[in-house]
Amino acid sequence: MVQQQTLDNYSSSVPETVKTDKRIGGYFVAIKLDEFSAESIEASSIYSRKDFYKVTLATGHATFHSMNKEYQIRPDQSALIFTNREVPYRWEVLSEKCSGYSCMFTEDFLPSQSYLRKSDWTVFDTNSQSIFPLDNAQKDFFTNLFLKMIAEQESSYKYKYDLLLLYVLECIHAAMKMAPGLESQGHTASDRLNESFKMLLAGQFPMVTPSQRIKLRTAQAFADQLAVHTNHLNRSLKAVTGYTTKKLIMERIMQEANALLLYSDWTVSQISYSLGFDEPTHFTQAFKLHTGRTPSGVRQNV
Repeated sequence: MVQQQTLDNYSSSVPETVKTDKRIGGYFVAIKLDEFSAESIEASSIYSRKDFYKVTLATGHATFHSMNKEYQIRPDQSALIFTNREVPYRWEVLSEKCSGYSCMFTEDFLPSQSYLRKSDWTVFDTNSQSIFPLDNAQKDFFTNLFLKMIAEQESSYKYKYDLLLLYVLECIHAAMKMAPGLESQGHTASDRLNESFKMLLAGQFPMVTPSQRIKLRTAQAFADQLAVHTNHLNRSLKAVTGYTTKKLIMERIMQEANALLLYSDWTVSQISYSLGFDEPTHFTQAFKLHTGRTPSGVRQNV
């Protein structure tokens, strides 16, 4: 059975100030590979799934193993590698050190105003290109991005996670521009329905006033709006994203809930009503089930 690792497996290489920061719902950390501890190197060598997304800029003699394939990085070569939560992989370091950088983040490290999920980007799609060999100029460009991430995560800037997200997005889009043909792929009926669903879902946010209330909150409501059967919508979204309609809707609602708890002065009751819950207790139960925290707990950690 393939193991699953969490960010705790790399805890000794993660800066304590970042590891304990609760300002955002998600988790983000950028590190230098040279500073990986023996514990973290051992964790990387185990063939396993991770519960986080990872972008690695590696230089040095190493082999990346994934999906019964391997990718060799020569001692004089650099590569940018994107990994997701679904596919198991491992690293085999073939020299004393494999230098470079890495950033790791959980699914909920997302812009609250966007409908995009990590799996929507082709670099995290297992059927698309996720390994990018780099020339010297490209290596310098991505190295500079990672250095900005590392410097910013240690800063005291109030909106540093917004800035870190922009650096991650720049990294993702710069990689996708290196293989522009990828973006023309995927025009099946399921792909088109998925795009229509995402636009409908995104169009309900952000919430601006406490009197505003989302109208589309169930799979049936979205199916009716898209003029398809609920089962067809669910099968199509599952095929494209790997998740059910209900999970995708709730994921976005909880994302908005987290943003409102952090950045608005609305009461929990107002947030609950705005997001379509009949009772605040129902909202609290759903939020805790989805995030592992209570609404009041989120506000206490701001």
